[in-house]
Amino acid sequence: MDTSTSTTEATNATYYISDHTDYDYGSAPCESIAVQEFASCVLPPLYSFVFVFGLLGNALVVLILIKYKKLKSMTDIYLLNLAISDLLFIALLPFWAYYAAHEWVFGNALCKILSGLFFTGFYSGNFFIILLTIDRYLAIVHAVFALKARTVVYGIVTSLVTWGVAILASVPGLVFHKLQRENDRWTCTPHFPLDTQIQWNQFMTLKMNLVGLIFPMIVMTVCYSQIINTLMRCRNEKKNKAVRLIFIIMIVYFIFWAPYNVVLLLQTFQISFSLNTCDGISNLGIAVQVTETLAMAHCCINPVIYALAGEKFRKYTCSFFQKHVAFYLSNYCRFLYSEPLERASSTYSHSTGEQDISAML
Repeated sequence: MDTSTSTTEATNATYYISDHTDYDYGSAPCESIAVQEFASCVLPPLYSFVFVFGLLGNALVVLILIKYKKLKSMTDIYLLNLAISDLLFIALLPFWAYYAAHEWVFGNALCKILSGLFFTGFYSGNFFIILLTIDRYLAIVHAVFALKARTVVYGIVTSLVTWGVAILASVPGLVFHKLQRENDRWTCTPHFPLDTQIQWNQFMTLKMNLVGLIFPMIVMTVCYSQIINTLMRCRNEKKNKAVRLIFIIMIVYFIFWAPYNVVLLLQTFQISFSLNTCDGISNLGIAVQVTETLAMAHCCINPVIYALAGEKFRKYTCSFFQKHVAFYLSNYCRFLYSEPLERASSTYSHSTGEQDISAML
């Protein structure tokens, strides 16, 4: 199942092959039982794993931001919206897990609505990662300007605009996904007009690559390179840790999203890459499912690298577990942090522009 793109339908049992330079809808069908068997056996447990850990991690982020941090900064607003985006993305996984194991039994209306929500979660999540990167850039490289620009009001306004753009970007996914009987099973897949199907497939894939990989990596590269230059000039004992964390953020994002986007390009332009054979189509179908699940798992990593990596956030998390979860966890937290929560200090200086790097990054 390829629920997050409008490319060829990876879990259908029949794929059409053409030896021409364009799609030939009169070609003989190529049975790809391996793809469907892989989807029904492997995807449900993988989706369940992402669902459980992603739900717990992002729900914890939302709780800490609201209960302890009180949403007092633009960073908190963006982190909250990123967690909400991930939760929206994750909440749909039980439906896709059941669909992968069986068939679509939830009707045409839910097919369209859930597909639209899935795309909304995907686009908004990537947009808020970009906003968080720009927020860090402003806070560290342009510290004086950031004092006026990085306000809660601006954070709320830009978040609302971001959600609006994400919803607009997800409209094609809502419009073209529909319930249809194919190969003795009900599917929820995109169906474009025949005369523009190739163009729509290519457009959707290129848009996914642009939003999901190329644009975020460009923003990260530009902003984080400037951040590193600024940190190297600062007399801050935590700058080396911050630089390492920056590289971790970029490398993790690339590892989780690059394979999926590359496979989507290969699948959409399979004829150009001479992959339009039975074996090629079958391998691409399985590759889409594996890399898609890897990309989904980034929702589980977001709470760690964007929230829990901050020192104050870790302290708040430990404080929450001490009071509300289990007594034995408090011993572990006290071992990690011997100083009281109230003594967590900031290294930000208005005169030098130095930030509390562990909290920001």
